[in-house]
Amino acid sequence: MSQIIETAEPFFFLGDSAKPACLLIHGFTGAPKEMRLLGEFLNQHGYTCLGIRLAGHATKPEDMIRSRYTDWMASVEDGYHLLRGVSDHIFLVGLSMGGVLSLLMSTKLKVSGVVAMSTPFALPRDYPIWMLKLVSVFKKYNPKGKGVPGSGWFDKDAFREQVSYPQNPIRSTAELKKLIIEMRAALPNVNVPVLLMHSKDDAYVLPENMERIHAALVNVEGRTKLYVAESGHVVTKDAARHQVFEAALEFIQRVGGNV
Repeated sequence: MSQIIETAEPFFFLGDSAKPACLLIHGFTGAPKEMRLLGEFLNQHGYTCLGIRLAGHATKPEDMIRSRYTDWMASVEDGYHLLRGVSDHIFLVGLSMGGVLSLLMSTKLKVSGVVAMSTPFALPRDYPIWMLKLVSVFKKYNPKGKGVPGSGWFDKDAFREQVSYPQNPIRSTAELKKLIIEMRAALPNVNVPVLLMHSKDDAYVLPENMERIHAALVNVEGRTKLYVAESGHVVTKDAARHQVFEAALEFIQRVGGNV
């Protein structure tokens, strides 16, 4: 039986029923913990926040390898329906792959808006899906980057507290590419307000990804993009996190208000 890594559990913070609720979605190989500080911040301002654990995450990498991108979509849908017991007005708030899921699922679920942070439009090394599947038979994992672990972080203490799998499962990378392809096809169908955020210093998912997503949101009137600096990929935990938190709050207040 899979055991969730300590401190990486899902979280639920009940807020004011007169305000929208927020579904917080972590990234590829990550855990709810990378969204927890943002959830606590939004909850301090009265918003109910649910931080879900995507299928196969925050336990052991083998669980992730067995998961498929449709399982991750189902995790979001499950969390959404749980929150519908609290509010009819829900924001999807996602980091990295969580941003991909937020944008995609906003076309399948009734939501009030989307906050997508550090979201990829394409993989850094865009190998064909068939090749990734083939390679995964012989090699299970790839390193996350070329540098020393944590070298892309500005807040080193935050990096030391981060919970994620140390390497990227190659088979799961094929599923991530499938998910990104689904998102790209869905972007013209997104019709709720969207806030995109990205760090100028993100060396893992380059900032140009935000520009490509922004350009593809052709039917979103309320699309906003914000660059932050002095932060790596995990903007919800790195040094610029308070700027990210304030921007997310301002967007949700402006779009959702009281209901």
